[in-house]
Amino acid sequence: MSFETPGDAPERAEDVGAVPPDEPLGAQPDISRDRRSEGIPKTRTARAHNALIAGAIVLILLLVFILENTASVKVSYFGAGFHLPLGVALLLAAIGGALLVGIVGTARILQLRRTVRRQR
Repeated sequence: MSFETPGDAPERAEDVGAVPPDEPLGAQPDISRDRRSEGIPKTRTARAHNALIAGAIVLILLLVFILENTASVKVSYFGAGFHLPLGVALLLAAIGGALLVGIVGTARILQLRRTVRRQR
C-alpha cells in the first residue's frame, strides 16, 4: 500500500504553464538569465560595437550643442584674435584639454615602464 504526499500529486492541466503569483500575467521569461548561464563570451567585436554606438551618441550630442550655441565670440590666443561660434570655441578648448591630459598620461606611462625595466 502506497500513500501519496501532497508534493507527489500529479499536476492539474490548468496548473501547467501557469504564471507564478509574483509575476504579472503575460510576463515573458527572463532570457538574459538563461544567456548568462550558457556562458556566452563577451568578444572584442561586441565591445567595439558598444563603443561605436556610445561614440555616435556622444557625437550627436556634440553636434546638437554646437548647433545650439552659434553666437559668435572673439577668441584671442597668443596674440592672434579671431571670431568663432561659441560651441566650436568650447569644443576646441575641450579637445585641447584632452590632448594635454593625454600627453601627461603618456609621459607618466613611459616613466613607469622605464622604472619596471630597470628593476628586472
